[in-house]
Amino acid sequence: MRYSLRQLEVFVATAQDENISRAAAGLAMSQSAASGALRELEEQFGVQLFDRLGKRLRLSELGRQVRPQAENLLAQARAFEQSLSGDEVSGRVQVGATLTIGNYLAVPLIALFRARYPQADIALNVANTKTIAEQVAGFELDIGLVEGEFNHPDLESRPWRDDELTVFAAPGHPLASKAALSDRDLQSLGWIMREPGSGTRQTFERAMHGLLPDLRIVLELQHTEAIKRAVEAGLGVGCLSRISLVEAFARGSLVPLQVPARDFTRQLNIVTHRKKFHNAALRCWLQLCLEQGSGTLPTR
Repeated sequence: MRYSLRQLEVFVATAQDENISRAAAGLAMSQSAASGALRELEEQFGVQLFDRLGKRLRLSELGRQVRPQAENLLAQARAFEQSLSGDEVSGRVQVGATLTIGNYLAVPLIALFRARYPQADIALNVANTKTIAEQVAGFELDIGLVEGEFNHPDLESRPWRDDELTVFAAPGHPLASKAALSDRDLQSLGWIMREPGSGTRQTFERAMHGLLPDLRIVLELQHTEAIKRAVEAGLGVGCLSRISLVEAFARGSLVPLQVPARDFTRQLNIVTHRKKFHNAALRCWLQLCLEQGSGTLPTR
């Protein structure tokens, strides 16, 4: 064999960090040792895996092609090592989740996973759908739980669970007691929305098809709780997942507005890389998500 697992570790770490010093630090190696391992790997096969841009290293076209194989070889080697040590399910799973999922659904799943598999762990990264998809595609994350839609040739998306957005306002809003809002009502409102690129924004814009040019967006915020606080303060109305509004509706700090003419339903999805090796921990996390994904939505 003309390469070592250590060389592959250096290659993958450098691809992630785009910097040999940070890659070396992450692997507890000296910079010279890491540089030497990467140089030997390239020289042994007469290839260039990175384009050098000062201190920054970017994957060459060949580097991008072989990175998934290197990632999978390392994952399989770690799985083999775990089998030899008797640890059936161990290691860390890098999970990405969009805001609603990360704040309201992922934490109970992590608690259940840790209870079942105490030798394994979950690292959670919360971002919008676009960012999570890019990180799964770049092997920065093992799996993503997302609210939005995307197209990427290297990613596989499977349905996870149903969700629905709800339009809401402060209890004292003039339209709070109206039985159903018309399109004219929707056009008269000031909207406080999630940012473009989020799954919630995608679903809202799909539901409001035909009205978008006439809607008045008064504020865009990246955090669900900030939107809820702004609506409570009377700055406008919002539209978020019903999952995130259950407690506020129960205590009466926010109230739902009925919009029967518009479809706010959506599908939450699980995203994985088509070429990603699924070790025991990742398989168990995926199975747990699918088991729990059949739960019913909270009631209004």
